[in-house]
Amino acid sequence: MLCLIFSWSLPAQAASRISPKLEQQVMQIIREHPEVVLESLVAYQQQQRQQIVQSQQAFVKNLQINPQAVIGNSPVTGSPNSKIVLVEFSDFECPYCAEANKTLKQFMEKHQDQVTLVYKHFPLTQIHAQAVPAAKAAWAALQQGKFWEYSDALFSDQKQLNEAKYLDIATNLNLDLDKFKSDRALADNEILQDMQLAQKLGLTGTPFFVMNGESFSGAVQLSDMEEVLARATH
Repeated sequence: MLCLIFSWSLPAQAASRISPKLEQQVMQIIREHPEVVLESLVAYQQQQRQQIVQSQQAFVKNLQINPQAVIGNSPVTGSPNSKIVLVEFSDFECPYCAEANKTLKQFMEKHQDQVTLVYKHFPLTQIHAQAVPAAKAAWAALQQGKFWEYSDALFSDQKQLNEAKYLDIATNLNLDLDKFKSDRALADNEILQDMQLAQKLGLTGTPFFVMNGESFSGAVQLSDMEEVLARATH
């Protein structure tokens, strides 16, 4: 299972500019020729799928030939120069991400010398009110070298995500609270870049993983990740 995004955008401003007469004419055409609408929808969906496939192929290629371009300023753990790069798209309020985080910790404990783990933010804002605030808090912790410890704390107490919790975790990790608070205000652009990448890749839920060109999602089992790693190293 995944934490899913359900969204539908209506071009409200554009619709408000359409005259009632033109709207009636368009509706009449649709009623008389519904197959035209269906054909247009199918063509649009095919175009969107093709764009997503091309974006995914480009992402995988970059991950293989220039991983640092994909990693950017994202949090990284494990082997810094490994040929095996595992990219995770995650949401701190997603319960499946919390389960996957437990598996990731086991996986990285066994393979920290083989794998570079990269975290990308993909807060599902439509269904998780605290996803962005939690992501901003984790980003601020990254600026003081405590991202992974902070993210573990967020995942371990998901149902209590709020301002008091963010400050409490920062205090327990001995972060500079003034810097922590100010850095949170600077996190938006980095998080937005990750979200735009996820959307470009056609992702609709979390957690989502890419390891050396192979993708998988959901609260994966350790054995599943081991199998992907085995294929990547042979």
